Formats: sequence, C-alpha cells, structure tokens
Amino acid sequence: MLLSPFYNPALPPELFFSKESLVYIREHLGPAIGPFLAAFAACVVLCPGAILLARPLGLMARPDRQRDIHRKPTARIGGLAMVAAFAAAVLWFVPLAQDILGIVAILAFTALVFVLDDRFGVPALVKFAIQLAVALWFILKVGYQIDFITMPGHGVVGLGLLALPLTLIWIVGMQNTVNLLDGVDGLAAGVVAIVAITLMIAATTKGQVNVVMMCAALIGACCGFLLFNFHPARIFMGDSGSQFLGLALAILSIVGVAKVAVAFAFVIPLAALAVPIADTAAAIIRRRRGGVSIAHADTQHIHHQLLDFGLNQVETCLVFYGATGILGAFGLMLFGHKRAIAVAVVFLMVVLSTVLETHLQRSRWRLRVPGLAHLLGVTASR
Repeated sequence: MLLSPFYNPALPPELFFSKESLVYIREHLGPAIGPFLAAFAACVVLCPGAILLARPLGLMARPDRQRDIHRKPTARIGGLAMVAAFAAAVLWFVPLAQDILGIVAILAFTALVFVLDDRFGVPALVKFAIQLAVALWFILKVGYQIDFITMPGHGVVGLGLLALPLTLIWIVGMQNTVNLLDGVDGLAAGVVAIVAITLMIAATTKGQVNVVMMCAALIGACCGFLLFNFHPARIFMGDSGSQFLGLALAILSIVGVAKVAVAFAFVIPLAALAVPIADTAAAIIRRRRGGVSIAHADTQHIHHQLLDFGLNQVETCLVFYGATGILGAFGLMLFGHKRAIAVAVVFLMVVLSTVLETHLQRSRWRLRVPGLAHLLGVTASR
C-alpha cells in the first residue's frame, strides 16, 4: 500500500500557507527532502559523464535546419542520466515493496528502449506499440489502473470495462504530450518538475508518503538536468528522457491522486498539463487535416509560435512555467488547497512581468506619448 499508516488530516485546507501549515509541511513534505537532494546530486554528477559518452555512442543531435532551433551538435543522452538519478533516489529512500520495484523497472526499461530511437530512429508505429506494451505491463503486473472517477453531485463513478482503455489512453497520451513538449531548451524538464510538485502536494493531503518521495525524486532529477539543459543547452534528454518523464507523470498520477476518492482529484494533473495537452490535440488535428501522419514533426507548436512572436528560449520557458504553475494551483484549489491559487497568481504575474520587461527592453517598439520627451528634456527615440 502507498498510504502512510501515520496519516492524520489534521490541517484544514483553508489553513494551507498559514502558520499552522509549517508543522504540516515539516511532517508531510519532510520525507521529500532526501529523495530530492539525492536525485538532484546524482543527476548533476551523471550529466557531464553522459555528455562525454554521447559522441562515442553516436547519441548526438544533429541540427535539422527545417525544424530544429539548435545550431550545433548536442549530446542526446540526458534521459539515461535522469532515470538513473531517479532510480537511485527511489531505491535508497522508498521502502522496496513489489509495486515500487515494478515502477522503477518499467521506467528504466522505457528509457533504455527509447535510447535506440535516439541512436537509430524507430518508426512511429513501433514506438506506439512499445508505449502500449509498457502501459499494459504497468497495469497488469504492477496492478494499478484508473478504476473510478469522482464527479461532483454523482460521487464515485466506477469505470468498469472502461478502466483499462482509459488508463492506456492516459499513459500513452502523457508520454506523447511530454515528447511533443520537448522542443525548447529546459522546457520539458521544467514543466514536468512543476507538475510533479503539484502531484506531491496533492499526495500529502492523503498521506501517500511513498508517492511524495517518488515525486520528490522526479523533481530532483529534473532540476539537476536543468543545470545542463537550460538555454544554452549542453545536453538534450532525447526520446529516452521525454518518454521517461511522460511515463513517470502518468504512473505517479495513477498511484497518487487518480486513486483517491476525492472530488476533482484527477483534475490536478490534467489542469497542470492543460497547455501541453491542448497543444498535442491541436497538433493531431492539424496534421490529420494536412494529410500527414500524426507523428510528422512540424514547427507549429505553441513554443514555436512564442519564438516566432519574438520571445527567446528562456522567456518561452518562463511563460510555460508560469502557465503550468497557475493551472496546477487551480487543480490544487479544487482539491482543497484554496490558498495555493493566490500564491500561483503572484508567481505568474512576476514571471510574465519579467518576460514582458526584458522583451520590451530588446524591442525597438516604444510607446510614444505626445510632449513626454520635451517634458523630460530628452530626444525621442526613433
């Protein structure tokens, strides 16, 4: 079981981010510190070695002038560093029950298999078959699936025969969503870290200590990787990394909030990933209308549009981070953390104002106010 026997929901949701929450955070998020630091340190240590190994192993991303925004060969092996850091932290800190070992094995297997795609290229149908096989492995062998959803006014609604296909769609969809998100330095890892934070906070509400620690390990691996992947990136995660991150989010949401009979529980990961999910849906529709495969790569994703608008890669990441934070906080608000939304709104305003300020400073556009230049005694800029 992933539920802590010491769980005691003593803190009402309205006291979140109050003085009373300090004790709550210490007791419920305290176990996350060790896995986070271990995964962070391990990823920081492993990434430089991975960069050195990438060229001999043939795992280098060569720029494609038609759709890639990077301009020099870059190591594409970061997924292995992240999954190794995550696995080490989980195996060290989390009690090794059969389901925990199964989760680690599935995630490691996925990263290793998709290294072949990074090295040789794998047809889209083969990748889809691998994703389905891994999802079935998790459902049938580890023993988790989305058995019910909780709807306001209707209570717990059992899914019956729909449980298996819905779980498959959720897992495969999450993998492909994160995969399509990986188009700007630092974007996918940062967004996944923020989503994992929301899942971790939700897990504390139900006393799911093991889920809290696994989320913390995922956050630590992402943060350690970001030191090398944030613009200008020295290493990419590759398909091995994006598939690992997407699968990890899907699994943690299923064993965490999606298994809890609380209204709006499943809204948390859906809300936090609303922008990438909408982008993925739009990409599928766009490609089908264009008569091409849904696996066909293009440059019409939201992050590409932001770059075309004039934002740089760092600003694009900050916009996505802010949107993910505010939407994830909205999900937490529905889950009971009513004050989380206020904190996230402030965070988003700071992020967006910073991006706007730096963008306007670089831009030649100026707001012309008649008489202002004369009043200030300066020559108006042209």
